[in-house]
Amino acid sequence: MPKRIKFHMDENVGNAVTKGMRRRGVDVITTSEANMIGASDEEQLAFALSQNRVIFTQDDDFLRLHQATEHHAGIVYCYKGSRSTGEIIQALYLIWECISPDEIMAQVEFI
Repeated sequence: MPKRIKFHMDENVGNAVTKGMRRRGVDVITTSEANMIGASDEEQLAFALSQNRVIFTQDDDFLRLHQATEHHAGIVYCYKGSRSTGEIIQALYLIWECISPDEIMAQVEFI
């Protein structure tokens, strides 16, 4: 079985997205579960890298961080309000099915 992406959900991501991904068998943790509520975006990115997790976020500050440092496990970004919960889950699941952790390393995928 190929290596699969593991996700770290930023604190601005709704619980329904996390639940939907878990129902599909995807390894997901939330900022709350990682005891990182209130941590800086830089700390979130470093934590995700240390855990080999791709951050899913709707916070465009992570796009600026990507430009400043490409040392991260990957970022998936969706502009807040641009997609329904179902569309986000479908897109994340497609990324999970089609992209390996090595392929997304230091990359940004847009939903």
